[in-house]
Amino acid sequence: MGAIELSTMNLVSCRPDYVNAETTVAFFEQLKTAYPNAPKIHIILDQSGYHRSQLVRDKALEKNIVLYYLPPCSPNLNSIERVWMVMNQECRTNIFFSSAKMFRDAINCFFEVTWPNISQSLRGRINDNFQTLKPVPSG
Repeated sequence: MGAIELSTMNLVSCRPDYVNAETTVAFFEQLKTAYPNAPKIHIILDQSGYHRSQLVRDKALEKNIVLYYLPPCSPNLNSIERVWMVMNQECRTNIFFSSAKMFRDAINCFFEVTWPNISQSLRGRINDNFQTLKPVPSG
């Protein structure tokens, strides 16, 4: 799970064993700790059931977190998905991990070492600049 502040490229992430409503709420707590002075935190979520659960919506409201849900099948509109793509390119693509520990260590290394070194150079790839394509008139 992760969240990115595009103005600073600051990344808050966690790697729970599984993702559900409870781990999503725990991630909210991590975000509140990372941004203690923020009057509100805005989070973009996909349409997964646990993101839309009553528990998640109630806890977000309680913690002054505003939730925005993406349309179905549109991960390209969520900047954190681009972070995952870079993470895959940097530490997973074409690499065999002989153990789950080696896999977790590579991902942890990306977030703790690689990301701080490369994040500023990725502003052109990880942003919220989107274009709406207009349909071509038929005829």
